Amino acid sequence: MTTSDQAAAEQGHVALLEQPFGLLSDLIRFNARARPESPALIKDDEIMTYGALDARMDQIAAALQRDGVQPGEAISICAGSSVAYAATFLGGLRAGVAVAPLAPSSTPESLAIMLADCGAKRFFLDKSVAKALEGISLTMPLTALDGSDAGGSYEAWLAPAGSKPAPVSVTPSMPFNIIYSSGTTGTPKGIVQSHEMRWSHTGRGGGLGYGPGSVTLLSTPLYSNTTLVSFFPTMGMGGAAVLMDKFDALGFLKLAHQHRVTHAMLVPVQYRRILEQPTFGDYDLSSFQMKFCTSAPFGAALKADILKRWPGGLIEYYGMTEGGGSCGLIAHEHPDKLHTVGQPLPGHDVRLIDEEGRELPAGEVGEVVGRSPAMMNGYHNQPGKTAEAEWISPEGLRYIRTGDVGRFDAEGFLTLMDRKKDMIISGGFNIYPSDLESVIVGHPAVLEAAVVGALSDRWGETPVAFVTLKAGATATADEVRDWANAKLGKTQRLAALKLMDVLPRSAIGKVLKRELRDQFMAEETVA
Repeated sequence: MTTSDQAAAEQGHVALLEQPFGLLSDLIRFNARARPESPALIKDDEIMTYGALDARMDQIAAALQRDGVQPGEAISICAGSSVAYAATFLGGLRAGVAVAPLAPSSTPESLAIMLADCGAKRFFLDKSVAKALEGISLTMPLTALDGSDAGGSYEAWLAPAGSKPAPVSVTPSMPFNIIYSSGTTGTPKGIVQSHEMRWSHTGRGGGLGYGPGSVTLLSTPLYSNTTLVSFFPTMGMGGAAVLMDKFDALGFLKLAHQHRVTHAMLVPVQYRRILEQPTFGDYDLSSFQMKFCTSAPFGAALKADILKRWPGGLIEYYGMTEGGGSCGLIAHEHPDKLHTVGQPLPGHDVRLIDEEGRELPAGEVGEVVGRSPAMMNGYHNQPGKTAEAEWISPEGLRYIRTGDVGRFDAEGFLTLMDRKKDMIISGGFNIYPSDLESVIVGHPAVLEAAVVGALSDRWGETPVAFVTLKAGATATADEVRDWANAKLGKTQRLAALKLMDVLPRSAIGKVLKRELRDQFMAEETVA
């Protein structure tokens, strides 16, 4: 490529980003023309450059078109993170196809339900997923991403090298991907995110330091929206994405040191485990420009420890896969607001409503609802569930309900109280588990705490705590419970406390409170 051609590609990239709407696949095309030898995807010893990625996306898009998969129809991927996985996701987008990435940890029955729900025309998987699906009848063609016998050969399926797909017309409202909820509280819901929604996520990447020379370490799975909101800006802005197959704290530190990582999106439990490493200080993390966190409650003390010990900025995002209004806490600029999740992002309208759907003023506690350019189209094939997730303002505008309860302070910073469904109503009093958890973790022996509401004949519900202890600590359950109850209000006191080796978590670090509640109710009773 000549210098003038490279300059033209750079200018085209900038011009596209300045438009209200564009396509991620076009940004990658410009990156490939401007810097074909720059690394795009890295997994272990495998490196795919932007030039190779762009060509592979053409092969994938052409193969899908050859198979008759139409724009707006879906393909599905369920496998461990790999270069082939990432390229297939991106190649599907170039064909205008919606991608449904599924969690390998799902039950076989749930996987079958999700595949049927999204109407996947082709299913990309690996050997471990194929083994889990033994005995489940699937009707769509299967393609193995890992060279195994899980399905047809990936290399044989690809269109020949040099193939070019037919151009497709993609509108802002067309489905980009379908992200399925975990299904821990019932049948998984498919969250349909549009190209317009993902364009808004990608477009803000430049202001966060993503760009040529940036390196993002992806330590959460590619089926998770937590990962994708960092992955897509990395690709759109021309950075390199380093993929981890499975997170481990020491492995993260080694990769961050080796690749001079500049960006990472981590969930709170990952930050804690990394900082707990005895050799944390042995690794050079000075390359970090920005770190992000989302998906689970992020304690103020942990944020403060990160700011003290880990170079680079720290931003906490509060929002939902469904979109709506999101908040951001620029922690390094507001060290006095670490107990909050920050202020609404630019262009995001976040409000609080009461049980009757009436808007509440600042200082009042209510359910968080939000509106922004980044909003889901709806739940796939579930218009009733979509309607339940929406709040229509007096002006007739559509907002997404979060199910979270919070309060704005005088400066517009949002403090979350709890999930609405997790709030405990005991003897007519509202009890927020997060208030109790913050007291319990103040005990010198306690590492983590999760509080749920157990059924009670006397009070309706009553608080019960599940606690893990710090390494080497020897406190008993009764000691911790009595210590906490001495500090809690009369209506907040714990009916029981159980010590656990670990708290059950989802793949992206959320404590599975329903599982804890069900476990307790199956084993214990309270008055």
